[in-house]
Amino acid sequence: MPEATTKPLPINPFGGEGYCLTLPNTASAAKLARDFVTSLLGVSRHHDLVDDARVCVTEVVTNAHRHTPTPLIRVHVAVSHQRVTVAVSDDGPVAPQLLRALRAGPEREGGRGLMLVESLALAWGANTAGEQHPGRKVVWFTLGRPVPDDGRA
Repeated sequence: MPEATTKPLPINPFGGEGYCLTLPNTASAAKLARDFVTSLLGVSRHHDLVDDARVCVTEVVTNAHRHTPTPLIRVHVAVSHQRVTVAVSDDGPVAPQLLRALRAGPEREGGRGLMLVESLALAWGANTAGEQHPGRKVVWFTLGRPVPDDGRA
């Protein structure tokens, strides 16, 4: 089962290459973010992660668009050999409903989209961006192939 957390996400937790896209907070932001991540997954040979990434990116970016007044939505992508981590940040605070969604059960009315993220991701979470960007929220998820306990891929 994936792990949801409020712990901060390192900038590029698994090494590899990092990419960033900054979008205006408009109705087209989710599509643009989806296309950006899909392109990165294609060139990095993570074709098997495209469908799950499209669902997760759409959910997280759409939440930022619908639930925050932020003028900009930032999509950060860290691509490594085994995993891809996507972090979406906005200038909205970590809302109580987001924190409840971190612990939501299937019977809850809200937070079902984040339950999709939880079911598809190896790990995911939400936190504030810290001292450098007070008031900025980050929702992130990691997709990939689990690494066996013996360390072999």
